Formats: sequence, C-alpha cells, structure tokens
Amino acid sequence: MSKDGAFDLASGVGGKMSKADVICAVEKYEKYHGFYGGEKEEREANYTDMVNKYYDLVTSFYEFGWGECFHFAPRLTGESFRESIKRHEHFLALQLGLKPGQKVLDVGCGIGGPLREIAKFSYTSITGLNNNSYQITRGEELNRIAKLDKTCNFVKGDFMKMPFEDNTFDAIYAIEATCHAPDAYGCFKEIYRVLKPGQHFAAYEWCLTNSFNPNNQDHQRIKAEIEIGSGLPDIKTIGKCLEALKEAGFEVIWGKDLAEDSPVPWYLPLDGGQFSITNFRATAIGRCVTKYMVRALEYIRLAPKGSERVQNFLEQAAQGLVEGGKKEVMTPMYFFLVRKPLSSGE
Repeated sequence: MSKDGAFDLASGVGGKMSKADVICAVEKYEKYHGFYGGEKEEREANYTDMVNKYYDLVTSFYEFGWGECFHFAPRLTGESFRESIKRHEHFLALQLGLKPGQKVLDVGCGIGGPLREIAKFSYTSITGLNNNSYQITRGEELNRIAKLDKTCNFVKGDFMKMPFEDNTFDAIYAIEATCHAPDAYGCFKEIYRVLKPGQHFAAYEWCLTNSFNPNNQDHQRIKAEIEIGSGLPDIKTIGKCLEALKEAGFEVIWGKDLAEDSPVPWYLPLDGGQFSITNFRATAIGRCVTKYMVRALEYIRLAPKGSERVQNFLEQAAQGLVEGGKKEVMTPMYFFLVRKPLSSGE
C-alpha cells in the first residue's frame, strides 16, 4: 500500500468497518483516553475494543508512512532508516538463536513485516498472533506476494488468552507489541505457558525510563500524548517490565535500552527539524502533506468522515514521541532476552 498512494490510504481507513462507522469509532476511541476524560482503568478493562479500534483506524496510515514494519530502530551513522529496521529485526533473530525448522511465534505481529523479514533471514516457520481481522487479511495478502504463505501464517487471538497448547513454540518474540497489554504479568505468563521449557523469549518494549518523573506534569503530558496516539492503556516503567517477567517465571538473561547507544536518535524520522527523501512520508513535512491530503480526500468523500481526526491523534503521538525521546523519558526499544527454565526447580 505504501507504493499505491493516497487513494489506498483513503480506502483503508477504518479497516473492515463500514465507512459510515469510522467517525463513531474515532469518537469512542478518543473517549478512552485522558485527553478526553478517559481513565486508565477503563482502557485496561476494554483494551481489546480500544486496541482493535485503534488498528482499524490507523493501519493504512502506518503502512502509507512507515512501510510494512511498524517499529523504530537504533541507527548507525550513514545507515538508512530501512537498513536500520532490518538490522534491528536480524538482531532479534540472532539473540534468539533461531534455526531452520524451528516453530516461532510473533506476538502482536501487525501486518507481518518483521515476520516475513525474520522468516527469510532465519529459515524458520513463524506464526503471527494478532487480534485485528483487518491486519490479518492484509498480512496474508503480503505473505502470498512474498511467497511465504506456505511456511508462515497468522492466527487471530488475544495475547492475554492465546489459542495455543502449552509448550508449543521453540522461540517467541514481540516487537513493540506487548506494551498494548492491560496487564504485563498476564501477557508474559501466557507467553511463558506456550513457550517450550528451556527456550527463549525476546522483545523490544515501549517503556518509561528512569528519567521519567511521575510528579512532573510535563512528563505526564508527554506520556498521555503517546498513549492516545499509539493505542496504549498505560506505558510501564523498565523496572515494572522486568518485575512482570520475573513474576511470570522467566529467567532474565539480559536487558538494555538500545536507544542509549544509538549514534542516530531513534526519533529522528519523526523530528520536525529533519528531512529525508527515502522516508519522506514519516517526516514532519511529509506528515503535514498527508494531513492536508487527508483533509481534501475527506472533503470530497473519498476518505470516510473522521479520517482527519485519526491523522491528528497520530500527529499528537509523533510530537510526544519526539519530545519524550529528546528528554529521554521514554524508549520504544528496551530489549530483553529471557528464558523459560527446563523445570520449576531449575
């Protein structure tokens, strides 16, 4: 879709819902968040509805501006954005020690961009777990185009209640996905259950850093902007993330905020002071062009009513992410590698 342009963006807004229902979905999604009087408890209690509405509304925007892989990456000097995305995915596969023939699970797989890249890189069979029907349909189409539909598949399901037997997978990973969980412990416990004993789970997680001050109103504003624009119930701290992993039963091998050592800031693609030809649509100028294009498409009724409001809260998130990155209060790439013990007594 990223190559097909404005009309595919317009037609994709709302996913599988009828175009007349888009504005209602936008209004309901907005009300979940603090900017519109919503409470964290309501977001957590209704996370399935909230996250599904979010991805129905934003997937076409993400693919239009970001490509098939909806995540950030640490970036080397002289490295392109696309190269950094691939290297970030390959690093995950190498840390897991993926081998040909293994059965792997991608938790919260989106439309499967990383799934396809890691499958080609590691010669593994990967199942993508996703609770959003529109993203699964899009991912299956892209798998067929990549000729991976025989070795990789998608399963519709909630990562808080996975539709898999115990001890099913040889390795599990998540890329900026489990941050959508209403309860980190509950999510990690399900991952622990379906992972084979002695095997590994690795992830990139959105977290608040140690620089975040909960009593600082500016920090809380940044957090709220990121949450509404990114479909998050509540961003947890790094400490809470590690605590939940250990409580779920995992042995933590190592963890690190990869943003700390990135020569090029991870938020650079979104920064208003930067310009990129290769990643133009994600830049501030590109997002501004998209905003007016979406407004025009909505005005002439090619895009459903509410499309511009979707673009607005995505822009709010972009601004929050840039500010959070510059102030070092938030990271989208806290990496951890954990292991499920061979037995409870190990």
